[in-house]
Amino acid sequence: MAPPTTYNILMYSHDTYGLGHLRRTMAIAGHLRQRGVNILILTGSPLAGRYETPDGVDFVRIPGMIKKTNEEYLPLSIKINARHALNIRRNIIVATAKAFQPHLFIVDKAPMGLRREVIPTLKWLKRRMPRTKTILGLRDIMDDAASTSREWAEKGVYDVLDRYYSEIWVYGDRGLYDPITEYAIPDSISRKMVFTGYIPRHVPSAQSMARVRREERLSPEEKLVVVTTGGGGDGYPLMDAYLGMLEAGGLPQHRVVFVSGPFMPKSDREAVARRAGRLRARFYHFYRRMETLLGLADVVVTMGGYNTTCEILSLGKPCLVVPREVPRLEQRIRAEVLSAKGLIEFLPWDALTPATIGERLARLLDDPAPYKAAMASFPFTGLSVISRRVATFREELCRAEPSTCAVPEAGSF
Repeated sequence: MAPPTTYNILMYSHDTYGLGHLRRTMAIAGHLRQRGVNILILTGSPLAGRYETPDGVDFVRIPGMIKKTNEEYLPLSIKINARHALNIRRNIIVATAKAFQPHLFIVDKAPMGLRREVIPTLKWLKRRMPRTKTILGLRDIMDDAASTSREWAEKGVYDVLDRYYSEIWVYGDRGLYDPITEYAIPDSISRKMVFTGYIPRHVPSAQSMARVRREERLSPEEKLVVVTTGGGGDGYPLMDAYLGMLEAGGLPQHRVVFVSGPFMPKSDREAVARRAGRLRARFYHFYRRMETLLGLADVVVTMGGYNTTCEILSLGKPCLVVPREVPRLEQRIRAEVLSAKGLIEFLPWDALTPATIGERLARLLDDPAPYKAAMASFPFTGLSVISRRVATFREELCRAEPSTCAVPEAGSF
């Protein structure tokens, strides 16, 4: 066990598709780390080690699973059946909690974890460590109202939220989208909900951006467009349309960097790389300093997951969002909400063509001012609200059990 003066935070990110869950978890962990705090992240992401890990934060890697459909998951690398892989994951999660003995357990997005794998840990904490705060962190939008309410009722999610979670943090603005109303959340659960606001992302320094500008050989007068599809598993049609626009001679006066994402199928990724090379555009399947690259962009073209949206809005970058609509409508709903506020340019998936990409992109490159003005007043309160909640938890714990933790210095959260 850790020394009695430490405050232990265990975070769980199931990571079965894309990069958003892990990057959101890391953004929160990086903000909460301080003297006397240990943060351990349970994750199935094979990319956990590729990011810079701050002092005071570490990972426990559980076997990765890949999402095939909303209901089907298969082992990512090891050659065993899905049930065996899930048993291993479940055992690692509960064993880690027993050994680490967290004062705070934060579960990202999935209340029960993948295939209920977090339930044994939640039960153990409730029985053996009743003072541990258990938190569910939800992105602003899960899916359309009817699908989410039906799924939560069928899977018993409402009961789990009521029985096992101390609080539910919603990483969004209730004024933009209200899940309490949309998902028919009962009073017993809604009373636990704290709307934190969106989670801001790191704004790169001028020095780091200058270094990347040199690496990418960008002249000061060149306009840069970054095309990114997050994890990239279903991002090829967007990159294909953009490449088609360039190949047809559209918008020649700009530079392009493509970042496919590590989960784009190899054949698609190689096709994008070949076509980008012929057009003298840069291509990466993974970019470690994504915030810095986005900071250099004049426009970002993306699919609009929660994580990428937060990065773009944090940096104040005009963006064209082409959201996925399968297997969930989450990205489409978010794009519609933000577009209505003048924050983004929205192109529906079924309207995606080289011509429509070129038309919308020209508008953003020629007149970015309205989008930048709208983003300038966008509130990013997520990390500050989370910090206040954690500080309150620590104070409560120290009053109840003075020997278990040290109260942080004023203003340290």
